[in-house]
Amino acid sequence: MSDVTKIVSDIENGNIKPIYFLMGDEPYYIDKIAEYIEKNMLSEEEKGFNQMVLYGRDVVVEELIDNAKRYPMMADRHVVIVKEAQDLSRTIEKLASYAENPQPSTVLVICYKYKTIDKRKKLYKAIQKCGLVYESKKLYENQVADWIRRVLAGKNYKIDTKATLMLVEFLGNDLSKISNELDKLMIVLPQNSSITPKAIEENIGISKDYNNFELRKAVGDRNVLRANRIINHFAQNQKANPIVVTISLLNSFFTQLLIYHSLKDKSSNSVAKALGVNPFFVSDYTSAAKNYPMRKVSQVIGLLRDADLKSKGVGANALPAGDILKELLFKIIH
Repeated sequence: MSDVTKIVSDIENGNIKPIYFLMGDEPYYIDKIAEYIEKNMLSEEEKGFNQMVLYGRDVVVEELIDNAKRYPMMADRHVVIVKEAQDLSRTIEKLASYAENPQPSTVLVICYKYKTIDKRKKLYKAIQKCGLVYESKKLYENQVADWIRRVLAGKNYKIDTKATLMLVEFLGNDLSKISNELDKLMIVLPQNSSITPKAIEENIGISKDYNNFELRKAVGDRNVLRANRIINHFAQNQKANPIVVTISLLNSFFTQLLIYHSLKDKSSNSVAKALGVNPFFVSDYTSAAKNYPMRKVSQVIGLLRDADLKSKGVGANALPAGDILKELLFKIIH
């Protein structure tokens, strides 16, 4: 996020590059930078003649170069934005000839999502000399909670820890989806308020009581009644609660629990760092470790692997997902 802030700040201060090559696995920041340039580089009067938005699937590199070489009309700059430029991946290297001698009055923005160009080749080296290459990397899921908090803090909102974790569990590390859901919340909630699990449930539709986060806690506590209620809810709402995600999260939990048992230092900060989890979760592992000794944890990991195979139709005669989870839950807790 600091790199994006610097790019925007430089543009605001007049430090504008002739080429912005935006690439990488995380499309959110690529879109944000391109959107900022599209809205702010030119005035509304200048945009009609001096701003073009092209799509990689509709053009060839030679056309991009021809458009980039145009002079502005009654303006200081000509802006060319190429969206979905990854569709030009086979020929993008041809852009190197232009990058070696770009038109000074043109701002060429290349949005190259989900891929990166070869940093050993001419194109990358040429843009590095005259322009800017920004690589947008996916956040790991254990980084997303902090990202959510920072985004909301910048708009004068707070968020409950459990509410944050509900969003991460439901939406993963897709920043675009998370941003859209946060926008919905900020429309209905006043500034300086705190976003709670109840607000998430009421406005986004993620259950605050029946989710994988609560299932994991119920299993860790060996709370049979609570775990069964959640499993029954999942069985009735399979589309919103796919079994593959549930098994994967339980497998991660018990794998981390195995690591927890091997730790000498079981202080909160040490455990959080060793397991790569939010400190909020450490008490869950402390509690679960009392209920599941190391030998039992190893058995559970085996049970989860078997359930995963059954969910994929291996040796289970296409059992319903709910039945697989109920059988798994019985074997784990008993």
